[in-house]
Amino acid sequence: MKKFLCFFLLMVLQFLYASEEANMGSTYSTIKSTSQSKVTRGNVQIIEATENIRYVSQKLAKEYLFFYLNPENEKVHKDLYASLETLTQNLRAISMVTKDEDTQNILDFLAYSKEEIDRLLSKKVNKDAVGVMLGHSETLLEGADAIADTYAYDYSKEERMLVLSKNIRFSLERMSKYYMALKLGYDVAVNRENMKHTIASLKSDFVHFETYVYPDKLKKVEQLISNLLTSNIKIVNSEADYFIPSLLLDSVSFSEDEMDRLSLYHSKNL
Repeated sequence: MKKFLCFFLLMVLQFLYASEEANMGSTYSTIKSTSQSKVTRGNVQIIEATENIRYVSQKLAKEYLFFYLNPENEKVHKDLYASLETLTQNLRAISMVTKDEDTQNILDFLAYSKEEIDRLLSKKVNKDAVGVMLGHSETLLEGADAIADTYAYDYSKEERMLVLSKNIRFSLERMSKYYMALKLGYDVAVNRENMKHTIASLKSDFVHFETYVYPDKLKKVEQLISNLLTSNIKIVNSEADYFIPSLLLDSVSFSEDEMDRLSLYHSKNL
């Protein structure tokens, strides 16, 4: 019964998002105004949790692809379990706040995906398992986006910058995921198209940081991130000529750490 429900929900999610797949970009850069009642602390907590789920959905797949390349690397295996725990915590955070039945149904489906990922991690990694993980990463993303849309509200300037900073981290993980997937034989049209849209989203989102007036110290951080993003995108766009996943992953990790410094600034200004 549980598997039937999960299958049914998957079909519904795929239907809801089929028309949006080609326009995958900055999910919250143009947040719509809603007719919901006033924003509550619960709304904010749920939006924050969905952002974390979006990020970790891509991170899990990226890490699993890297694990496929380096199956004896214990650190990568531990990182996967740490990412899975992050997913668990954020699913629980939404469950404890929401009273919306549709949201609870989606959470049940995402919990099933989480359990399936847990099973994958307990088995020997192979190419078929990688394909399954890529599917779960998209499922988690679609579910998080559906929940976020239910609780969307008009952001203040600082809130918008904070969400954009999280979206850039998400896009970096998503770009890395497709970089790995394309090179490892998952060169299907939708993957290449999604990577193209992710890169475009990354560039578009960062424009807002380049126009934001930061203190001098953080202006240097913003410029450093800009340079890193340019380098990361060049590596990804050159995947047909050379494949250097370790360099890209290290650079992306450093970029995200620097991005967190800007996120913290905007968080303090809320």
